[in-house]
Amino acid sequence: MLFTTLLVVHAIIAALLVTVILMQKSEGGGLASGGSPGGLMSARGAADFLTRATAVLATLFVSMSIVLAFVAATRGSSKIDTSLATSPAEQSAPLQAAPGNSDTNVAAPATETQQDNGSVPLAQ
Repeated sequence: MLFTTLLVVHAIIAALLVTVILMQKSEGGGLASGGSPGGLMSARGAADFLTRATAVLATLFVSMSIVLAFVAATRGSSKIDTSLATSPAEQSAPLQAAPGNSDTNVAAPATETQQDNGSVPLAQ
């Protein structure tokens, strides 16, 4: 339950991070540019807010990634994806001839040790 909750929060942080990055103007500078005396409502103030929001969300994203990796490693299971796991009872049984079928003497396919010279293997 904890892992699923953290995973949902991580996905929300990732979506917010993508949104904030796409809202920024692509003029260069970004995190390397200095502050400006303008307020939050100016164009430069909005850019500073988006830059700070990007830095905070990126830090949260990396932190959540580390926490998720730690939680996944200590869940007590050696497998993270168990969707393909089957129990021994579910494995397929060897094929058997259908009852009432008298033609049970069918030739087996050629194995790798037999040479393929075009001949058909004989039924035993």
